[in-house]
Amino acid sequence: MSGVTMDPTLTAEAGTPRPSSSLRHPRLPRWTPAALAAAAVAAGTGIGLGAGLSSHMQWGLIAALLYVAAMYVLAARVEGRRQAKDRLATSLVWVSFVLAVVPLVSLVWETVSRGAKVLDASFLTHSMGGVLTIQPGGGVYHAIIGTLEQVGIATAIAAPIGLLTAVYLVEYGRGRLAKAVTFFVDVMTGIPSIVAGLFILSFWIIMLDNGYSGFAGSMALAILMMPVVVRSTEEMLKLVPNELREASLALGVPKWRTILKVVLPTALGGIATGVMLAVARIAGETAPIVLLVFGSQVINNNPFDGAQSSLPYYIYEQWAAGNEASYNRAWAAALVLIAFVMILNLVARGIARWKAPRH
Repeated sequence: MSGVTMDPTLTAEAGTPRPSSSLRHPRLPRWTPAALAAAAVAAGTGIGLGAGLSSHMQWGLIAALLYVAAMYVLAARVEGRRQAKDRLATSLVWVSFVLAVVPLVSLVWETVSRGAKVLDASFLTHSMGGVLTIQPGGGVYHAIIGTLEQVGIATAIAAPIGLLTAVYLVEYGRGRLAKAVTFFVDVMTGIPSIVAGLFILSFWIIMLDNGYSGFAGSMALAILMMPVVVRSTEEMLKLVPNELREASLALGVPKWRTILKVVLPTALGGIATGVMLAVARIAGETAPIVLLVFGSQVINNNPFDGAQSSLPYYIYEQWAAGNEASYNRAWAAALVLIAFVMILNLVARGIARWKAPRH
């Protein structure tokens, strides 16, 4: 090794640094979007005050436009036009998200702040029997019972029919009949709730001469709930791999038993979630309830006989009274209804996570 000599020319060339071929481009700091958003809010507020705009929504729209424009211009100068377009799309997504969330947060905040004034144990355990609408007091207990019974009956009617219809469309449906069923399910999905109420009113109450009752309202709610159950169940059944069906059929298991023991258990989590979301959708329907249950100030535990109240009807009734005490009761009932729908959504998410397939 000692007899080997290194060429100084090669050594010099080896020691010469080569020009860098890095592909890195200038990037904005991570805090730039937050800083621009704060500056846009301040500028939008200043412009709104200077222009005499009284609506905070107008201030927010000005701030959003300023933020999107400033982000695009700054990114184009520092990062290039290609990256600026990506920043523009991201900014529009975030602005759209904020515009969608702000009304929801405002609605929840307004309902909680106003409804909490009279929402207590007494409000939840008393009815309006013997209470004048102009007086404070009373409660929502009779409306809670009516909502639970009416929604429960509607679910008992719509869930099995919707489930079996979805099974037919996915597993058996072929030809014109299946296309006709699918068409009418699509039509029923967009039907206004007042139409369902008018149909039950004309058929059940006028033609058959039955009285107003919670059951009449339940039938209208079932009409509204059924297409939602059909559509959600149909999509869940389509997600079941065909290999599971084929493996069961290859073992000689009849098709009906394959559906009952393989297909439905596999899709059970999604089906239950769809049913819960359908229940949440009908829980706040007001138009058919106003037409069919007729309302009641006292507790009626029998949904098949006599007028009955519900949370949507109670809110409508108290707001129509037009005084401070009734307004407070209406906001408190709205808060109870929101909590009821929120609980149903949490239950649906819990069932979906519990029954989700594990790989």
